[in-house]
Amino acid sequence: MALPTGFLPLTEIPEPLRGPLGQAQQRLDEALAQADSLAEMTGRDSPLEDWLALPEACREQLARVVAISDFALETLVRYPQWLLHLEANGELESAPEPALLEAWLGEALEAAEDESTMQAAMRRFRRARMLGIVWRDLARPAGTDMWATAAAVSRLAEVCLDGALGWLEAHYAPRWGLPAPRPGEEAPQRLVVLGMGKLGAGELNLSSDIDLIFAFPEKGVTRGGRRELDHQEYFTKLGQKLIGALDAVTGDGFAFRVDMRLRPLGDGGPLVGSFAMLASYYQDQGREWERYAMLKARPVAGDREAGDELLAGLRPFVYRKYLDFGAIESLREMKAMINREVKRRGMDDNIKLGSGGIREVEFVVQAFQLIRGGRDTELQVTSLKSALARLPDLGLLPQAVVDELTPDYVFLRDLEHALQGLEDRQTQALPDNDTDRERVALALNMADWPAVMARLDEVRGRVRQHFDAVIADPEEEREEIAAPHREGAEVGLDEWRALWRGELNAEEAGELLARAGFAEADTAARRLEGLRHSRAVKGMQRIGFERLDALMPLMLDAAAGSELPDRALERTLPLIESVLRRTAYLALLRENPEALDHLMRLVGASPWVADQLARHPILLDELLTPGTLYTPADKERLADELRQTLARIPEEDEEAQLEALRIFKHAQVLHVAASDIAGTRALMKVSDYLTFIAEVVLEQVLAMAWKHLVRKHGRPQRRDGVEGESDFIIVGYGKLGGIELGYGSDLDLVFIHDAASQGSTDGPRPLDNPVFFTRLGQRIIHLLTAVTPAGALYEVDMRLRPSGNSGLLVTTLEAFADYQRREAWTWEHQALVRARVVAGDPALAERFEAVRREVLGEKRDLEALREEVVKMRLKMRDHLASRPGDDHFDLKQDPGGMVDIEFLCQYAVLSMAHYAPQLLEWSDNMRLLETLEAGGLLDAGECRGLREAYLAYRDAVHRAALANQPRAVGAEEFQERRALVTRLWQRLLEPNGTGANR
Repeated sequence: MALPTGFLPLTEIPEPLRGPLGQAQQRLDEALAQADSLAEMTGRDSPLEDWLALPEACREQLARVVAISDFALETLVRYPQWLLHLEANGELESAPEPALLEAWLGEALEAAEDESTMQAAMRRFRRARMLGIVWRDLARPAGTDMWATAAAVSRLAEVCLDGALGWLEAHYAPRWGLPAPRPGEEAPQRLVVLGMGKLGAGELNLSSDIDLIFAFPEKGVTRGGRRELDHQEYFTKLGQKLIGALDAVTGDGFAFRVDMRLRPLGDGGPLVGSFAMLASYYQDQGREWERYAMLKARPVAGDREAGDELLAGLRPFVYRKYLDFGAIESLREMKAMINREVKRRGMDDNIKLGSGGIREVEFVVQAFQLIRGGRDTELQVTSLKSALARLPDLGLLPQAVVDELTPDYVFLRDLEHALQGLEDRQTQALPDNDTDRERVALALNMADWPAVMARLDEVRGRVRQHFDAVIADPEEEREEIAAPHREGAEVGLDEWRALWRGELNAEEAGELLARAGFAEADTAARRLEGLRHSRAVKGMQRIGFERLDALMPLMLDAAAGSELPDRALERTLPLIESVLRRTAYLALLRENPEALDHLMRLVGASPWVADQLARHPILLDELLTPGTLYTPADKERLADELRQTLARIPEEDEEAQLEALRIFKHAQVLHVAASDIAGTRALMKVSDYLTFIAEVVLEQVLAMAWKHLVRKHGRPQRRDGVEGESDFIIVGYGKLGGIELGYGSDLDLVFIHDAASQGSTDGPRPLDNPVFFTRLGQRIIHLLTAVTPAGALYEVDMRLRPSGNSGLLVTTLEAFADYQRREAWTWEHQALVRARVVAGDPALAERFEAVRREVLGEKRDLEALREEVVKMRLKMRDHLASRPGDDHFDLKQDPGGMVDIEFLCQYAVLSMAHYAPQLLEWSDNMRLLETLEAGGLLDAGECRGLREAYLAYRDAVHRAALANQPRAVGAEEFQERRALVTRLWQRLLEPNGTGANR
């Protein structure tokens, strides 16, 4: 009995493939007839009847599969009953769960008595599962796509590895014993199998090698066997057996080809390494391509928990803490090497290695992982699909680019699977015969081979375009955007390179610099020569000097393109000197020509910015994202960004969290300065943003200090006995309280708590509440002021707390209120005008505000108040103002300056708040002046004049800070504004003229 004609429908099969399909049916006829005869002889059930009972949809899929895949046809001819098993198991519709695969393989291996039968069982199991995978890939039932195919092959490889390893361990245990456990553990050590490449990613192709690295935790000797083996010998033998179990070609073929060349020292290195050996190797000898390879490392068999431990230890080798643009150089070199090999071997049409192929998509994604994975830990994933999807949210690739790369990559991988599914052969070469071309077109559901090639050309063109945008040589990019708009003749990068390398004589160097727009060409030439001949440059290692040599022509070109080339060069060279030993920053600047342009703009405008960048080169990272560089975040976004930054760091690693906090603060201040320089933010907004940064930092520092103390000592007892918030607040005074922070402002702080005064903490090492909160305050100050490689967060001034430096570091709200009512000096009430809660418990913050309103709203003796305010102001002038005869005006302390305006506002609040409580709403001078005007409490014109003067002074102070200049200006400046302020001061506070000119 044979299959009837038409058993394999032709409706979905293109005409050129109907002949091969007829041949396939004939071979299946013969195989089933033979199986039928054998079944009759042995008394078993014949598969033929069940084949004839297959539903129409299954027969249509079968026709498609065998018309395309010789592998599937050969498998079904050899094992016709497998189709029935796969159909019964549901494998034609969906991939089996890993646990089910493990059970099936375990059952098959249980009967294996020796390695030969084990290998035969392994190969038959793999072949049967691969038949199901190929079937689903070609038939595409619901839920199946390229990713599902890749995941199914990867799971199959892992199951085979684990199954073979377990069988070998048990089989050889009587002879070799089992490894000794690690200290403190009971179970014997096991081999750690790391999957690399696409296996590690869980994205294997249909006929892929599996790249592996073998490791074991610790040295020792085996126990319980006829021979005692050193662990190195045991795991080496076991690894060799495992490779053979999968890789050896037998009468049943092979299971998986195994490639071990990614291990340390490749084929010349030991097959297996201890964790200590691997850690030492990667730390001391690890090369850039090995970092690239380790991106995808994942434990896939053996002791996976130990494998995770191993990879955690190797993570600093793979992912640098800084932005590592040197990785692009390595990827560029690797791609160039691949291109040379492709060209030498005539493989231009190779869809993996050729232009616009699979490898270029992988390079794009892995470039970002290598460069940014240490900072953006979301990229520390082995899956290309996952990493690619995360790039837009991190601002690394536009969503539109990812939306193109993702389906293009899927198409290339689908094409790869179609090529490999023909014969279960590892290939990425396009077919050269018409039949196979038609098969591939059918596998891809495309009309014909020309349609495939048209789509392939389109895909490869897009991939190449995106690859070039990420990996392209920056000198080519610089030449494209080089300053055609500049006046005079353009200087090319080759000329800049000759200048930097000292290949020009003095006259030629001067002429070139003058032609490029340098006003002091000789001075610029001397500066360059000084750097080139400096001891630091001469002591650089080869790779560092190569990066400097590659950067300098680009840097000189960017300096020449700035508004003031001499100033830009003068301020940039110290930065270059500061990073000579941290050459990743040289690579960052070289790889990002636009960042160089932003650098020149900022340092040309502000020596303060130049100093900040030289002191904290990690801030150079911020130049890469101009969208955020010139757009400071509001408080909500700041808090969210900081939360995300710290979420990537283990909570217990306080040192790393604090370092990240400092970098965050410096970076955000740089954003404010950049927007200030670019003129994209008004003055008041600059101070607002600087204040937001401080508030967000204080909230985080308070949270860190609180958690640190609570972990050690437990939570303090609350006054009301109800568990809740921290009963602690940080009150900002001065510029922080007045929302007027500048670039170098310190923080005037007061700490207040309201826990039970006689209570204690509830932890294993309890403290009395007052001691707990004192330590909390000390911890906060330490976190804010401790100096690390990233500098300090802020300088802190605590002298405004009750009783100043002689008072308690942290006081209760009750004691604070009592002090303000009974003991505080007038100047302390003046300071309270600019006080507000900036972090801590919201309920306690409301109670503090009530105390502030009560104290400031008291009715006062106006004459006594005026006298005290004037007395304090004159005392300050005596100590801090300019001396008679000085030819400058101190914007802050001199008569008619900022402090006079501040004192006027404070006097207004203290004298009027009892009948004008709206003055108690605000702590900042600008809104106090607006409130005085709106309430008719002060002449509107005078209020506007004071606001304009205050803004002008603050703007000048900001400009001076960015220019690293003192806050004094020429005596002739601001004369009208000074006169207005002085006139009001005299009218309101010194009607008798006492000390008006002091």
